[in-house]
Amino acid sequence: MIDPQLRGLAGELHRRGLAAPARLLLDVHRPLRPLLADLALLLGPSLRPLLGRRLDVVDDALHDDDAYGRLIDELAGTDAPDGGAG
Repeated sequence: MIDPQLRGLAGELHRRGLAAPARLLLDVHRPLRPLLADLALLLGPSLRPLLGRRLDVVDDALHDDDAYGRLIDELAGTDAPDGGAG
């Protein structure tokens, strides 16, 4: 997965004030990641109109444990609305 996509998703969650709750939920649901990946495949056609290309980023993160960890790290390191830069 491309890290700028993860940074973009983390930045969007931070901008909406959801970075901390998202990080908490991702940490808590880490053991369920494989099941959530299967659920994302099942619900993908229904969620695509709502999430668009963001669904691909979430789907990739759910299927790759390293990407899942990087997303959590991005959410933890997002201190500024621009993704922590500057």
